[in-house]
Amino acid sequence: MKLLQALLATMALGFGFSSVSIAQEGHPLKGSWLGEWTGNQIHGDNILLILDWDGKAVTGMINPGTDNIPLTKASLDPNGWAVKIEADAKDKSGAAVHYVIEGHIENLELPNRQITGTWSSQKGRGKFAVARQ
Repeated sequence: MKLLQALLATMALGFGFSSVSIAQEGHPLKGSWLGEWTGNQIHGDNILLILDWDGKAVTGMINPGTDNIPLTKASLDPNGWAVKIEADAKDKSGAAVHYVIEGHIENLELPNRQITGTWSSQKGRGKFAVARQ
């Protein structure tokens, strides 16, 4: 009888932990984001963001690969899920370009999560939209 009780308790505990682990998906900005920053004459319209959360700060990269643009700042305000990302890049001539991306997270639930807003630099501005992959 004690063996049966121990087995049932272990199974209940296992189901409890599995439901908690399914519910936890991490920081809302963490992950890969794919989309467009329309009108970007320097780096093209397509954008890939790789964002990470270390428990204190959001870090990451825009367009990893040939156009590596490390983030210099990133913040998330849970009131309205406002996102602000800053990054420093160079254009083809080597001139500095400072990007500021401002938007908010829409559809916070994981399968439909996206960030929409605007991007700007001293060389242009446009609409910004990325979806979590």
